[in-house]
Amino acid sequence: MTPPAALGGRSAPLPSMSELSDAALLRYSRHLLLPQIDLTGQAALAASRVLVVGAGGLGSPVVLYLAAAGIGTLTVADADTVALSNLQRQIAFAQADLGRNKAEAAAERARALNDMCQVVALDERLQAARLTTLVAAQTLVLDCSDNFATRHAVNRACFAAGVPLVSGAAVRTEGQLAVFDPANPASPCYQCLFPDEGDEGDGPCATFGVLAPLVGVLGSLQAVEAVKWLVGERGSAGRFWRYAAWSGHFSETRVPRDPDCPVCRQRS
Repeated sequence: MTPPAALGGRSAPLPSMSELSDAALLRYSRHLLLPQIDLTGQAALAASRVLVVGAGGLGSPVVLYLAAAGIGTLTVADADTVALSNLQRQIAFAQADLGRNKAEAAAERARALNDMCQVVALDERLQAARLTTLVAAQTLVLDCSDNFATRHAVNRACFAAGVPLVSGAAVRTEGQLAVFDPANPASPCYQCLFPDEGDEGDGPCATFGVLAPLVGVLGSLQAVEAVKWLVGERGSAGRFWRYAAWSGHFSETRVPRDPDCPVCRQRS
């Protein structure tokens, strides 16, 4: 199925403030009270097209919070099915979803949460030209995958298309978050931070374990950064956050761009 987000350009015309319905004004009233968002920002969210790659531990809170926040078109891609071990942390699913495709189940939950948000489910592992084409139709991409091969593929597609990327990861009791901006010549990309070493294995949670609420923290932070970006706050590019849940410690560093990076050096 080709999502609506892929049928037009990357940006849709912003609805005017008067075009927000009474129901929307009530639904998003707590956003409208924030000077960082208000009516203009909420209209920008409604005009946004966002792709979430991965509907598991990170993708669950991302999909639900972005749907609740009023994203116009939300596309969720995941080829996996819900397993019993997922229910320890993947809060978009219930026991009745066992065996279902994760993208379909997460999309159904998001639609039930907010019927003003158009949610498209893709039961597929996005690769090669398909990934590039889909990414190019988005306003923003969130990488919620669980393996390096996918993270690097999404990074390459985003920088090829000039689409900003919010990347998150979590394993054991630690998580990380970064925002990358292809339009900013000073912004690094995921390859600058983690050089591709050809890791094709499965995600590490099945090997090393993961603290259940940790993915909720990191996924929620990804959703925060997505909303900030979509309403015009672009100061996060190039910042890399680490969260050590067991010690309760956050740290932040600025990641320099690698001038020899094979993915993003063409911006020079």
